[in-house]
Amino acid sequence: MLASRSAATAQEKFALLNARRLPGRLNTSEAALLLGFQEHDIALLVAAKLLAPLGKPAPNAPKYFAAVQVAERASDSEWLSNATKQLAKHWLRKNQRKSAHARSAVQFTGLEAAKT
Repeated sequence: MLASRSAATAQEKFALLNARRLPGRLNTSEAALLLGFQEHDIALLVAAKLLAPLGKPAPNAPKYFAAVQVAERASDSEWLSNATKQLAKHWLRKNQRKSAHARSAVQFTGLEAAKT
């Protein structure tokens, strides 16, 4: 239903949310819209095995999801809570790595300045 990944207009999003019957399979942006997550979060949910794409797509192939499964997940508050916790953990780890890398870079440049 949504034409492209990030070029979906508000009108297209509204049409998907108000559809009487969802299409059988949803792309990443449609699944994100129905679940209430950002589009880039879907890849993290797949990696955490909280959401399974249809078939066995190649890593760089577009992913499609069963509308029935996405609708079930969207109405399951326990699953939504678990998915939100997983995303929060991911970004916490990523930010900790980034800040640790920045601290080590500052220490390294401080050591270099002390040697000269």
